[in-house]
Amino acid sequence: MHENSIGLTPESGANLIRSQFPKWSDQPLQWLEVAGTANMIIRIGERFVARFPLRFAEPSEVAEVVQYEAKALKELAASVSVSVPSVVALGKPGLDYPLPWSVQTWISGQVATPTNVATSQRFTDDLAVLINELRQTDTQDRQFSGNGRGGELKAHDEWMDTCFHKSQELLDVPLLRRLWHRFRELPHEYPDAMTHGDLIPGNILLDKGRLSGLLDGGGFGPADPALDLVSAWHLLDKPLRARLRTSLNCSDLEWQRGAAWAFQQAMGLVWYYCDSHPTMRDLGLRSLHRIQSDEAICGSPLP
Repeated sequence: MHENSIGLTPESGANLIRSQFPKWSDQPLQWLEVAGTANMIIRIGERFVARFPLRFAEPSEVAEVVQYEAKALKELAASVSVSVPSVVALGKPGLDYPLPWSVQTWISGQVATPTNVATSQRFTDDLAVLINELRQTDTQDRQFSGNGRGGELKAHDEWMDTCFHKSQELLDVPLLRRLWHRFRELPHEYPDAMTHGDLIPGNILLDKGRLSGLLDGGGFGPADPALDLVSAWHLLDKPLRARLRTSLNCSDLEWQRGAAWAFQQAMGLVWYYCDSHPTMRDLGLRSLHRIQSDEAICGSPLP
């Protein structure tokens, strides 16, 4: 899936878990095929899950990230009314795996998809409550930092040029370039708020159609408050997007910036995962279609 992916077999993962955490040696282990692209997952019994980072990096840097994620998840859990995993143990590199890793609590639920909640008013209302809860969390005077999504849109010009170049045979690139030209000019006028940071379908869990859990919350932190609006474009059809926007009282600028962040993410999903991860590729295609066909975003059709 990635050029710097780390190979880990189920047997090697099981050996790491049982050698470093003998207290779970009697628990059944299950290798999970998941839609995520950042971690390999092994379920430990009924209560826990081991998460092994998929991409190689310096072990010391990964250790810092894993420890930061543990703190972020704890803060996130205290901020929202849905279930969030907590880190219960930190694993060390081994002979067959070179990076630190973590064990978290297992959160049960059905994964949200771009279709199974697209027309659900109940889910849309739950999503509005969640985003409001995130935004109402105290930033403690923290501000966005780093080079990921959540700061200035123009900072992503180089990445978008790469996406346009890689998508020549996949998408209507001239039209999409013109749309990005509009997006990148949107000003950043609102103070940072706390955001999940990656509110995509695979990170949202359902219970009987209601939003019940959040995964991959290690990026919880201050950012453009429009960032979590990517969920509207990844998950909801037009009438429900309008319902979410009304519930959140989004201004034109905030709503446009939310679409811009979803656009930036979707453009990368299509070409990067075109052959290796069809689910992520199709998510990008569907979100791009929703953005392009929404008059509230594009206004008159692009020339």
